[in-house]
Amino acid sequence: MVDSLGPRMKFGVIAPSTNTSVQPEYDDMRPVGVTNHFGRIHISDNPVHSDADFEKLLEDIRVETLNAVDQVKTCSPGALIMGMSAETFWNGLEGSLELERQVSARAGVPVFMGSDACRAALDSYGGIKRIAVLTPYMPVGDAQVRRFFADCGFEVVRLTGLKCRSPQLIAHENATTLRDAVIELNGDDVDAIVQVGTNLAFAQLAGIAEFWLDKPVIAINTATYWWALRQAGISDHISGFGKLLMEH
Repeated sequence: MVDSLGPRMKFGVIAPSTNTSVQPEYDDMRPVGVTNHFGRIHISDNPVHSDADFEKLLEDIRVETLNAVDQVKTCSPGALIMGMSAETFWNGLEGSLELERQVSARAGVPVFMGSDACRAALDSYGGIKRIAVLTPYMPVGDAQVRRFFADCGFEVVRLTGLKCRSPQLIAHENATTLRDAVIELNGDDVDAIVQVGTNLAFAQLAGIAEFWLDKPVIAINTATYWWALRQAGISDHISGFGKLLMEH
């Protein structure tokens, strides 16, 4: 259902309560006549020092995800965007599809997720087989990302996990750190670089890196919002975030 400020689309978005990057990045990409409405997945900003801590974080997110869906669907969005990352990659391609089925059934509207969006973004460029990946995760999360992309037919040549020390601190990783990680990941043996973890503020940096490296550099927030727009029939070209939103 649309309204006076969102005559083209009202997106409901769910994101962890600790996430301070996805909302401003989505709003920066928002076309005229489209509005974003956030429901928060309530979690604590507990320290993450190990795989066990990371898995506990995912358990906390799972417990609260459907509550956030129930909250945001009261504004009658036309579609739901999952502004979260790790859970959408968990248990590979089949796990991603099952999560989408569960959330869509609860929301009652189409659901767009980061895992699906990254796959669609890579496919949209054409000819991409070998990728490098940047994450904010612990190794247990990195393994799930590798599994998902392998299930989709991509070879992960290199992966850098930043092992961020809490869900909130992911957003504190600065542009210099992210730039250096991209430089280390790049090489003639990779066709594209993909960043996951929606609380990493990477959308604008990805567009800059794509220009200098002359290859696709895909930020998950850009990919997810692009995918939601295009699936909703909104084809506006938006500058400042790379070729995905400008040309695809």
